[in-house]
Amino acid sequence: MKRFGIRFTLPVGDPLRSSHLLGENWEAHRWYETSDERDTAFMEMNHEHVYSRRGDVPSYVLTKVERGANREEED
Repeated sequence: MKRFGIRFTLPVGDPLRSSHLLGENWEAHRWYETSDERDTAFMEMNHEHVYSRRGDVPSYVLTKVERGANREEED
């Protein structure tokens, strides 16, 4: 099981948090074998996307997480 992850959530006030779209509690995860892989991906996701318009920024909040013995823990 991959232990190191990134949790995606939506910022407060984001239109996609509407109940008829993704909802207030929407979240997604991506998991990695090592913390180095996760940290590299985290840094890349925080940069402006290559194919985005200049100045566009992703509308999500990234949080580093780690799976514990019985639960997920935030970094």
